Amino acid sequence: MGASARMPGRGLRRWCGVGLAGLVVAVGLTGCAGQEQSGSPAHRVATWMQSVGGSGIGNVEVATRNVDLALHDHNSAAAIREVCSLLSNEAQTSIGNLPAPDDQLTTRLNDTYELATAAGDDCYRGAAGDRRLLARSATERTEVLAQLSAAVSYVATVTGHTPTTNTTAPQGGGDPFGGGN
Repeated sequence: MGASARMPGRGLRRWCGVGLAGLVVAVGLTGCAGQEQSGSPAHRVATWMQSVGGSGIGNVEVATRNVDLALHDHNSAAAIREVCSLLSNEAQTSIGNLPAPDDQLTTRLNDTYELATAAGDDCYRGAAGDRRLLARSATERTEVLAQLSAAVSYVATVTGHTPTTNTTAPQGGGDPFGGGN
């Protein structure tokens, strides 16, 4: 027979001690919560945008435009596949930054990033010349840019100011990697 069964209340004291310790740890961890988890809804969204949300939006936007640039400049199939892959990767990375502290923003961005992933995947598979897949990717990329713009407008409505989505812009004379033609 265990000690707690022999001495009434001893098991309860042990569990109360564990419960108290758990409570102390939980309260302590609450103090470590990110700033995007405290404050007003506008403050939480603004903080999230400054930490990961804005750069995620910006990175997907730049990756989308890089695909457009590579296709416009008739880059090689390998170069097109690379930028298409980068678009899919940026979209998946941005999904990993969700949820946002606002459910509607989370839904909007998740849908947009899933569409961006599909656009990158269609582009990748079509890079060798499948016009149907490239056309579908082009339509998807156009919609991605429109949805990203709508998400930024939504954030501006929630926070009262236009968020920063700065990231590295495409550079070079037509080469999305910045090396020129």
